[in-house]
Amino acid sequence: MTFPRSTGILLHPISLPSLGGIGDFGPAAYEFLDFLAKARQGLWQVLPLNPPANGNSPYSSTSAFAGNPLLISLERLAERGWLDAATLSRHDPCVGPIDYDRVNREKLPLLWRAAKNFLERTSGESRQRFELFAKENFWWLEDFVLFDTLRQQHGKNWNHWPSPLARREQSAIESVQRELKADLSVRRVLQFFFWEQWHALRNYCAQKSIRVVGDIAIFVDYDSADVWSHRNLFRLREADLLPEVVSGVPPDYFSATGQRWGNPLYDWPAIRSSGYRWWIQRLRWATQTCDFIRLDHFRGFAQFWEIPADEPTAIKGCWVDGPGDEFFLKLRDELGGLPFFAEDLGLITPDVVALRERHNIPGMAVLQFAFGDPGAHTYLPHRLNAHCVIYTGTHDNDTTVGWWSSLNEKERRAVVGLIGPCEDGPNWGLIRLAQSSPANFSVVPLQDVLGLGSEARLNTPSTHTGNYHWRCEPGALKAELAAKLTALAEVTDRLPEPVPVPRTEIFIA
Repeated sequence: MTFPRSTGILLHPISLPSLGGIGDFGPAAYEFLDFLAKARQGLWQVLPLNPPANGNSPYSSTSAFAGNPLLISLERLAERGWLDAATLSRHDPCVGPIDYDRVNREKLPLLWRAAKNFLERTSGESRQRFELFAKENFWWLEDFVLFDTLRQQHGKNWNHWPSPLARREQSAIESVQRELKADLSVRRVLQFFFWEQWHALRNYCAQKSIRVVGDIAIFVDYDSADVWSHRNLFRLREADLLPEVVSGVPPDYFSATGQRWGNPLYDWPAIRSSGYRWWIQRLRWATQTCDFIRLDHFRGFAQFWEIPADEPTAIKGCWVDGPGDEFFLKLRDELGGLPFFAEDLGLITPDVVALRERHNIPGMAVLQFAFGDPGAHTYLPHRLNAHCVIYTGTHDNDTTVGWWSSLNEKERRAVVGLIGPCEDGPNWGLIRLAQSSPANFSVVPLQDVLGLGSEARLNTPSTHTGNYHWRCEPGALKAELAAKLTALAEVTDRLPEPVPVPRTEIFIA
């Protein structure tokens, strides 16, 4: 698929300065989109929007389909009468790093109150839209709300639930569906709220000629409705329902023991025999949610590192062939195209490049990786073509200002040799380098536009604390920044193209 020459900003919604202690789909999101439009940016890239499973990472989720309720805007619920506006006026409006314990303690009860109010008061069009949502999404929604309820009741390790529930015996499932009917209804409404607000936001994006770039993690969390409800698609042991093999990457220059991620691996022969149905549903859902999709850890579709589950490190793993060409041919037939680009960073073998190129899927380049040694120069613009997505840095990198402060003298000379001294900072030097590259998509984290240091880093891979806490300060999106980005978009031929606007709808949530 050919991507239009565009530029945009990477900002996960949690980082917006919204009410409630965490960014959401409310007024701050619309203000951010207004800024993008003024800055002539045609792309907004987000991270996965699913509910986190363990920790705060959006890449570890309890569902590949459900939305994170914490992204629901309290203000929009109040505007529609599902919350008392006076309640919000008493809510702490301060903005700072996300305190997840506090958000779960204070925001979630308000969301539940709104959902209960909706169930008690709604009628007419509101009820009809909710019932249509529940009917059209039955195929994932029912498994998720039941899993989410049982997880709260019995704990995170679903293999330790009472055996009839862990193994989804029909009589046990029907019994809890009756017993927990009220709880399940609330969780359905929360998902309805999420998707109503997200689709309203996407409508606004289209009106502003902004396309949304989403993100799909190749693996799913063991602690998820997907594994619990589709055990046959994963390599699990029948005796205790635990994974027999798990995901990771082998030892390399950065780690003598490799990385043991621990996700259950797919049973690709079983998935193939089902016609790739679950994957088709997953990626069709993604393309209905966003305009373009980043496929995380693309090399896993060519070969993946298989680690015996009882091994504490990734050392004793082995490479195993992934689904390869057949998978993408099937997706193309089912979806009518492949609006994807590949996260193909790190040590990528020729077979992975060949798979990506055969299916016309763009790869990625990150400028922060481009100056370490001559081998890294493959990420520099003179080595790229249009079929690529270029970043100054990603959510896994330090900010460019933080990165610059960590460079040694030799690396700094290499950077300055290419971009010059940059009186407005190394962040703007890399932004200009990315924008002027031949890559069709150029994406910049908002932290780099704002010139922030390491205090604004969103995530540090292989660490388990302190991640996904950063939020943008109110008033940070200055008119002069928009003007500067506009000038760059104009001179680098990256002005946004019109986006087909979905039919006008009155959103209930």
